[in-house]
Amino acid sequence: MKKTIYTLIIFLVSIQAKGELGETQITAEEGIEVFQKEKYYLLKKNVEIVSDNFNLNADVVKAYFEKDLYDIINIYAEGNVSLDSKEKGINATGNVLEFSFNEETIKITGANSVLNLTNCSMFSNGIIHVNNSIGTFYLNGNDSTLKNEDIFVSGKIIDGKFLSNNNINEIVELNVEDENISNIKTEKIDMYSLKAKYNKNNNLIELNEKVKVIRGDEIITGDYGYVDLEKNSYKVTSNNSKKVKVLIKQSNE
Repeated sequence: MKKTIYTLIIFLVSIQAKGELGETQITAEEGIEVFQKEKYYLLKKNVEIVSDNFNLNADVVKAYFEKDLYDIINIYAEGNVSLDSKEKGINATGNVLEFSFNEETIKITGANSVLNLTNCSMFSNGIIHVNNSIGTFYLNGNDSTLKNEDIFVSGKIIDGKFLSNNNINEIVELNVEDENISNIKTEKIDMYSLKAKYNKNNNLIELNEKVKVIRGDEIITGDYGYVDLEKNSYKVTSNNSKKVKVLIKQSNE
């Protein structure tokens, strides 16, 4: 059975529509400042925006508009930011959050940044950035992780590309790096290395440096390896053949 990697990424692209917003309630302890020339308004202290399709809380919010106050195109929020949209399947928290309706992007920065999507979760102590219009995702920070039903990925840098098909965004490229160790785990194979790459065209995960592959009771280490997701097979090699190590753990069953 052919194995592919999926993740679902959906954005708040419909929030800006004037007539579809319905009732929107905005509260801020220090009121609202409108900068007509710069085309944004500023909300300060315990800001809460409640609309028909999303809730946003933050210490400070800048809302950029195109023609009038209701024609929002970008939002910048900082300080204890939380964003929730049950309609779009998005929940995000972090120190700074930015999203653009026209460009279909969302970016969260700071320690303990989290982006939960319908079937995918992302975590980082640095940056989480997803661009729906061009199909890219990027995480950079200690303990960054990406996971869904099919795969778990951890490393300092995680980036890649996806393509939309029937409302599901399939990962077609994935790159993972960590100067200590990165990890990619599927249902049947657990992989560790300093660098890893996945490409849907050949359905292979390529592993470089400090490679360790675990499948069931088998553990193989070396300098280079690849895993064929379609065949559920793998190969590990080394610059020095003596450095390839195979360990088969004894099963208790």
